[in-house]
Amino acid sequence: MSRLRLGPIADDKPVKLTIELSGAVHRDLLAYADAHAKATGLSQPLSPEKIAVPMIERFMATDRGFARARQQR
Repeated sequence: MSRLRLGPIADDKPVKLTIELSGAVHRDLLAYADAHAKATGLSQPLSPEKIAVPMIERFMATDRGFARARQQR
């Protein structure tokens, strides 16, 4: 199996946010959660809400344009 970009996910106190996703994005999140569970040895996949947060964090952490904009603030 190929290596996923997300490793183990820390359990943190959540802040509630409501968003709408397309059906395709939701299906992809479910598929990614399944692959992540297999890659990290979880007995069952995380919910889409739990898997989306670290994906967004990783995206923002690796976005160079965002990093430059933050430094300029």
